[in-house]
Amino acid sequence: MEPIIAAQAISKVYEGNNVSIRAVDNASFEIYPGEFVGLVGPSGSGKTTMLAMLAALLEPTEGDVIIDQVKLAGMSENDRVRFRREKIGFTFQSNNLIPYLTVLENVELMERLNNRYSRNSREQAKELLFRLGLQNRMNNLPNQLSGGERQRVSIARSMIHNPSVILADEPTASLDTQRAFQVTQAYSELIHENGKAGIMVTHDLRMCKYTDKIIQIEDGKITSILNSRQEIDALISCN
Repeated sequence: MEPIIAAQAISKVYEGNNVSIRAVDNASFEIYPGEFVGLVGPSGSGKTTMLAMLAALLEPTEGDVIIDQVKLAGMSENDRVRFRREKIGFTFQSNNLIPYLTVLENVELMERLNNRYSRNSREQAKELLFRLGLQNRMNNLPNQLSGGERQRVSIARSMIHNPSVILADEPTASLDTQRAFQVTQAYSELIHENGKAGIMVTHDLRMCKYTDKIIQIEDGKITSILNSRQEIDALISCN
């Protein structure tokens, strides 16, 4: 089985004032279909920079990122934009929903941006929202939802265009514990069921009870990759 995500010795170096800062330093890993991965580490460890490179938002200074067997290096900016729209689903901490669009319209948005909107798109959006327990919220505006509901809308929007990769940057940081677990469980189930490769940046190791792998990063370097349920549970219990 081929990995959906392959990071091959990637680094991101920032130069300034005669100082080089290696935000990510020689990181390598692979993520396969149906794997949900927690990317964890202290503030400033390089997690968000790593996610940006995997999302084709930043180009590595060194090394290669390969998504769905496509090498991102050397792509034109137009190709990168198109690639992100087609292959990447992204959820932000702030969820970035359009305030004047309904829940259903927010989810359909990616299909419209990709010029693929059809009646089937609406049915897919409704199915995702039903799957996430939002069937009674489809006609609501974002300001009429709870924080957990808004994040679930964001999950649906990140998956509507059938991307290969689902990336989430601290999606539960502003939620209470119960809603955070609900949101993370929803991610996990949808990634497993649809054979996606998912990565969630989180400070809260408790959320990793739903992940299949944990990548720990500190000072830009990967310090460990935990692959077994036993290893993951042991790390969670120690924190």
